[in-house]
Amino acid sequence: MTALGDGWYLVDDGERRWRVAVAGDGDTQWVFVDGQVGTIDAPKTGRPRTRSRETGVMSPMPATVVAVHVTPGQAVSEGETVIVLEAMKMELPIRAPRAGVVKTVACATGDLVQPGVNLVEFE
Repeated sequence: MTALGDGWYLVDDGERRWRVAVAGDGDTQWVFVDGQVGTIDAPKTGRPRTRSRETGVMSPMPATVVAVHVTPGQAVSEGETVIVLEAMKMELPIRAPRAGVVKTVACATGDLVQPGVNLVEFE
């Protein structure tokens, strides 16, 4: 893993390479990898654990919404881009974590969004 600065890292497993963004507050870290966002919470035991956010998608860091590709009631496929964000002069496609139907869209183009807030919720 190589630190690129401003919360970005280059991760290489010998076969593939990923650009990963990490942002956090206190004991929670948000991790953005390949259009997916997850959290890592530091429990009281000191060992990190991961927690799935399958019911919605959120920003991995403070960002601006540059495009919203879904509307409530729309069916989406796993991996389909639902929102595009811009942070640190980079576009971040946010993808659906699973196939489903969009329940709510809680942002619009031009909105400033924060990590940890659901932007799109799925049924």
